[in-house]
Amino acid sequence: TQQTCGAIQLPLNNVSVMALDFLSNKGIATAIGHAPAATLINPTAGSTLAIAESLTNLVWAPLTHGLKGVSLSANWMWPAKNEGENARLYDAVEAVSNFACALGINIPTGKDSLSMTQKYPNGEVVYSPGTVIISAVAEVDDIRKTVSPDLKPIVGSQLIYIDFSKDDFKLGGSSFGQVVNALGSSTPTITDADYFAKCFEAVQQLVKSSHILAGHDISSGGLITTLLEMCFPTPNVGLSLNLLTNGDDLIKVLFSENPGIIIQISDDESVKKSLDKNEIRYQEIGWVTDKRKIQVVTGSKESIFEIDELRSTWFKTSYLLDKLQRTKGHAEVRKENIFKQTLSYKFQPRFDGKFSTYQIDAKRRTPTGIKAAIIREKGVNGDREMAYTLYLAGFDVKDVHMTDLVSGREDLSEVNLIVFVGGFSNSDVLGSAKGWAGAFLYNPKAKAALDNFYARPDTLSLGVCNGCQLMMELGLVYREKPMAEHPKMHHNGSGKFESTFITIAIPKNNSVMLSSYEGAQLGVWLAHGEGMFKLKEQSEYNIAATFTYQEYPGNPNDSDFAVASLCSHDGRHLAIMPHIERSLFPWNWPHYTRSTQKDEVGPWIEAFVNAREWVLSKTNGVGASHRY
Repeated sequence: TQQTCGAIQLPLNNVSVMALDFLSNKGIATAIGHAPAATLINPTAGSTLAIAESLTNLVWAPLTHGLKGVSLSANWMWPAKNEGENARLYDAVEAVSNFACALGINIPTGKDSLSMTQKYPNGEVVYSPGTVIISAVAEVDDIRKTVSPDLKPIVGSQLIYIDFSKDDFKLGGSSFGQVVNALGSSTPTITDADYFAKCFEAVQQLVKSSHILAGHDISSGGLITTLLEMCFPTPNVGLSLNLLTNGDDLIKVLFSENPGIIIQISDDESVKKSLDKNEIRYQEIGWVTDKRKIQVVTGSKESIFEIDELRSTWFKTSYLLDKLQRTKGHAEVRKENIFKQTLSYKFQPRFDGKFSTYQIDAKRRTPTGIKAAIIREKGVNGDREMAYTLYLAGFDVKDVHMTDLVSGREDLSEVNLIVFVGGFSNSDVLGSAKGWAGAFLYNPKAKAALDNFYARPDTLSLGVCNGCQLMMELGLVYREKPMAEHPKMHHNGSGKFESTFITIAIPKNNSVMLSSYEGAQLGVWLAHGEGMFKLKEQSEYNIAATFTYQEYPGNPNDSDFAVASLCSHDGRHLAIMPHIERSLFPWNWPHYTRSTQKDEVGPWIEAFVNAREWVLSKTNGVGASHRY
């Protein structure tokens, strides 16, 4: 799970999840919590809130061992040795210890930064607010069941509020307090650790049974901020809410930061039965609508919150920071376009998400005889993902380092497909892929191996990201029909390294790997600093993929004609900037519109299967005796 979620990719995810391997769906989840403003008022409550926030962030991943399997890291940031601060620190540490023991979880590690005081020549002294930053980690049973905050556009689906704190609504230390320039004197806390643990485990049951469509924790900004953030990444949805405040001030209800969560559900009877069985208090607070606003009814009063207007306010800080960091004008273009450039997909005709459709044996242990080679240089980091993708598609994969080619240990004569992988070869010291290109150009054995490979009629090549930059630098895409000037890659127009999940469209093309995708529009990760294609006449090039949107950020590098990939005229050699191998499985996608649990593999596997089938057609069925 990355930071971003929803059809409009916004960094709102609560929990980070990493897969342990490619096929088991096991993983590791991490989440963070802190409450510096609350700690200024009450170090005991603030430290307890830090643990609580880390856990209400972590709860959205299905943990193998539940709460008992969670470990915490406590990082202390404190201006110790100043008047009163050592006593406050003692209270904070004691509170963390007591709450962790009450929950039955451990804190095996941490870090101390206890000199958080800055003194200036004029005698002024600035103290950092005493804070403990809690990092929570646990094993995940099935990464595909992780819940994200973006509302699913199901009109009529219910929203349920679950309070973990069992405390009164309080505004001390809240974001609301900071906005009105008041710290406050009373902060919420967890009054019943056992009940907090019960809530955590009850929500875990719902996550594991896939009953939660979307979920978000209540922390910075309170209930109203949580609800708005759930709406921000999803176009054309809103909420109708009926809040029973029980006499509480509506401001406190909306803005207090008592630990709790909001969940979106469709099977409300099953969810309610589960919560009732576990003796969890909850409130049905409303439902999803197709009106782009949040309507809040409290008794006879009604409040309307315009989602898109408030999203612009929420985004303004990011825009102002962007202006300081990007090429002039790009922050404005991004602000103008980011909410219009939604992710939408059209899958290719053959794709059904099944291994069997592509004759894939995911547990294969015998060689197929269909050989491919990963070509890598110092600093690349895409080799293992690419190797596994090729293996899954049916290739026997060789790992070829540039030293193998330079020394003559490898000459590529036994392989039909080579892949130049992504990463940062030679740390990009000379520019993206320029040092790597030099290793081929100025080492006779490496150059001969490459020239001989491209001279054969039964070979394919693929370059992804840094590998794409290499192919363009060496002029490998159009070497069979040399141009006056082979295109090369240039710095992104934004002047920044771009790492994002976007959509690309596949036009009619004759690429061996991508021709079957004609008309498709698919999501894909990219990460590069030099990804701009500067091209002359569009008709001169065999364009294999384009970014769906012409303008930044949907065209993240300002490439001419929004080009994302070029192919040789005979279709055999493909250079593509986005990482199709890093977008292989449904769970790799931060927004996947098909079932991640039903689809065994994502649509990009077809490109590599196409390569396998082409090689077989050119080599008289080599490897067919094994499986393919």
